[in-house]
Parts: sequence; structure tokens; C-alpha cells
Amino acid sequence: MKVKKVIGVVSGKGGVGKSVITSMLAVAMNRMGYRTAILDADITGPSIPKAFGIKGKATGSEFGIFPIRSRMGIDIMSINLLLENDTEPVVWRGPIISNTVKQFWTDVIWSEVDFMFIDMPPGTGDVPLTVFQSIPVDGIIVVTSPQELVSMIVSKAVKMAERMNIPIIGVVENMSYFKCPDNDKDYKIFGDSHIEEIAEAHNLKVLAKLPIDPNISAACDKGTIELYEGIQLDSVVEIIAQMEEKEMIKIAVASENEMVTEHFGHCVNFNIFETQNNQIVKSESIANPGHKPGFLPNFLNDLGVNVIISGGMGSGAIEIFNEKGIEVVVGASGEAKAVAAAYLQGALKSTGSVCHEHQHQDQCIGN
Repeated sequence: MKVKKVIGVVSGKGGVGKSVITSMLAVAMNRMGYRTAILDADITGPSIPKAFGIKGKATGSEFGIFPIRSRMGIDIMSINLLLENDTEPVVWRGPIISNTVKQFWTDVIWSEVDFMFIDMPPGTGDVPLTVFQSIPVDGIIVVTSPQELVSMIVSKAVKMAERMNIPIIGVVENMSYFKCPDNDKDYKIFGDSHIEEIAEAHNLKVLAKLPIDPNISAACDKGTIELYEGIQLDSVVEIIAQMEEKEMIKIAVASENEMVTEHFGHCVNFNIFETQNNQIVKSESIANPGHKPGFLPNFLNDLGVNVIISGGMGSGAIEIFNEKGIEVVVGASGEAKAVAAAYLQGALKSTGSVCHEHQHQDQCIGN
């Protein structure tokens, strides 16, 4: 499986047009020349196949299940592609639904995909939790509508993502207004927008405010969303496209809790920072797993680390890191997150601080 970027589309409640936004994002990115896919994680309310006019059923082999490709080349997997009857209700308990979503990721034979969009079920229950824990989500887009009640529920979804260390790309307000075709005036059918207040409270970007458009509903009902020409998501797809331009860099800082350790082999933990476009998007602390000779460079390489930062390091460890293509920065000091941020801004340079003391040799070089 080669899926480069995974983007979740979430909402605090149903009925705000999350599935339509998911479909239009996949279509817009596909039109830009990117290979796109949709994983329909809304098991009890699947609507993606209907929007794309897909009536066939998924097939499989001993290697897994094949997604169905839309007329314009978007790969799609949904529970409705496996059910004998599209109108058959999915009356399953939470653990079974969650396992099904996992299998859509692990057992479906996804081909080369630049951007996969996951249509999540509304709320903050089992399935969103399963997706965040089991699938490497690169970011989420939160879909909302202007109602006051929705504002509160959106805050819950945002806070869940923050707790799970999932980057939030921004917020899209759907059904923001209706433009009357007779007088060209905008009418706020669902009341005044609160999107700016939510965005400011959580330091988020407002990506788009979309009008109520009966033509979108008609296109989805006819299964022709790929032919719809009125997609107004240019600013959103531009931000998403930028995610593909720069690959994520993972930085490990040898630390003693939150501070850079003086000697690599003496570190208590590694503060791991995942970065995108020179910004830290995820962070975690991993305990030093041991002091076996040559172990730590391989351990960090297995974690996908691209850069290791430390106060000092033995020449043996530096050599192993270099062999694996991992950049080594030594001579650093201070708070781990600040040091990682300084590296991203080009303000941190290696001093070549190599540990030569015999008493540190096993730790600094062996690790």
C-alpha cells in the first residue's frame, strides 16, 4: 500500500454535509492531477457510492479487497460496496464497526494514492477514535454549519483531535448562506455564523464558507458529483496540495525529560517531533529503551527519524546514523521543543561535539 497523505473529514454532528465536502475535495484534487481515494468510515450512514453513481460491488482475491474506481479514477471503499442490498441497515455494535474501518485500511488493496480522504462518522465515538489510533492521519478538516448548537459540538471534535495529537488543517462552514438567484442577495438561512469565534478559540484557519447550493444535492442524488462544475474549495485544495510538496521530517531530541541531554547515551528519553512545512505538528516522548551497543541508531531509524539532535555523541553512533541517512546535530542545549523549532528555522548548526571520554564511550558510541 502506498498512500502518501491521509486526510480525515470530521464533524461534531450529522447533517452538515461532511460526506459532500469529502466527495468534492476528492474530485477537486483529482482534477488537479493527484491520485485520490475515499475511505468511507461512516459505516452506518454510507453515502459516498451514491454520490459517485457506483452500483457495482467490490471484489477481492487472496490478497485482499479491491476498491471500486469511479468513472474519473477515484478509488472508493464503502460498506455499501460489500452489502448485497444497499438499503440493508448495518445493525452492528461499536467494536465490529471499528474493526471494519480498520480492515478498510489494512485489507483493501489501495494502489498508488497521493491523497486519501476519510469520510468519518459524526461525533467523537468509537470510529473516530479507531481512525486516529490505527491510521496515520496527516490532518483533519472540520465541517460545520452556522447553528449555535453546532458550534459547541465542533469544539468537542476539535478538542478530541488536539488530545490525539492530530493536526487540524482548518474548518469549513457549509450551508453558510443562500444566494437568491432572483435578486443576488445572500440570506443566512441558519442564522449568523460563529465560525470565526470557534476558529479563534482554537487557533484554526477558516478554510471556506460554502453556500447552500441545490445543484450539489441534485448531483449527489444523480451520482454525478464528479461532473459538478461549481465546487468552491480552491483555497482548501491549495492548502492540501502544499502538504504533498514537502515530506514530513521527524526529529528526535535526546533528552532528560524536556531538556536536551549533554551526552547522547545518557538520555532518559527521546522527544520526537513530527514536522510539516517547517512546523511541528505532532510530538511525543519515548523512553530510552536501553544501552546495547549499536541499538539506538537502529531503533530511531525504525521510528522513521530523519534528524537526531543531542548535546554530544560518540563517533561510532554518528557513523551509524550517517550510514542510515539520518542527519546528526550535536552541541545543542536547552529545551527540546525550542531546539527542534530552531533547527526547522535554520538557526541550529552542529558544532561537531563528539564524546571521546572513556567513561562515556559505551553509552555514547554503543547507543
